[in-house]
Amino acid sequence: MPRSGAEARRRLQQAALELYRERGFDQTTTAEIAARAGVNERTFFRHFPDKREVLFDGEADLRAALVQAVTEAPDGLQPLETLLLAFRKVERILEGNRPFAEPRLEVIAVTPALRERDLAKAASLADAMAGALRQRGVADRLAGLAAQSGWAAFHHAVHAWIDDPSQSLDAHLRQAFDDLRALSVGAPPAPPRLEG
Repeated sequence: MPRSGAEARRRLQQAALELYRERGFDQTTTAEIAARAGVNERTFFRHFPDKREVLFDGEADLRAALVQAVTEAPDGLQPLETLLLAFRKVERILEGNRPFAEPRLEVIAVTPALRERDLAKAASLADAMAGALRQRGVADRLAGLAAQSGWAAFHHAVHAWIDDPSQSLDAHLRQAFDDLRALSVGAPPAPPRLEG
């Protein structure tokens, strides 16, 4: 039996991920997740509002860290450079969570209800970053476009990092933003950077 709330939460997440991979999201109940984690179903609902959210824990922390990084970025940076800096500041969160992130993305990819939730969370994060850019004086329409484009580049980098762990997340992130800049000026994308 887990002794702390954090331990119970972690075990619930791991149990859910295991069951979703074994049986599928739709065929798994919160009672089964709780039983696998060694807690009762009431404990599950103390930590998560539903069985989708168990895979999206940490989104509020990520949002807060990204908004803070955008807000605290040095003056004079262009919007995309500000976002790249913010994403680079939160990459440790993702790198530390890699053993959970990889199978989590696999489960999301094959589950429509989770893909829908993932898209909603991504839109919410992009909106938060756009708001932070507006606070820095970026025009409304440019802030929204930069945040959505930056989030797409970040998402692309995370998937590339999962597919190719020989390169760091930072290397994939820098490459994605290089490619985004190249697309915006019509130049051919820069060759992939080698870790060094």
